[in-house]
Amino acid sequence: MFSIEHDFDATVITLIDEGQAPLAEDITINAFAECITLEQYDPRSDSVQKITLSITQLNELALALNLPEGLYSRLQR
Repeated sequence: MFSIEHDFDATVITLIDEGQAPLAEDITINAFAECITLEQYDPRSDSVQKITLSITQLNELALALNLPEGLYSRLQR
């Protein structure tokens, strides 16, 4: 299950783990004009862990999801 909310400066997507235990904590994705952040609560450290991806990194991730194993390079033009 997931939710999508449009805030003033970002689109916020929350992914909720469903199914068999053990379940993972919810993941919140914030899509800004200049970057994407992923946040997930870590109960071991009792803190929210955050990863920031540039738009280029996000685009490469999207491409990588449908490619076979290997090393790839995108040339900027």
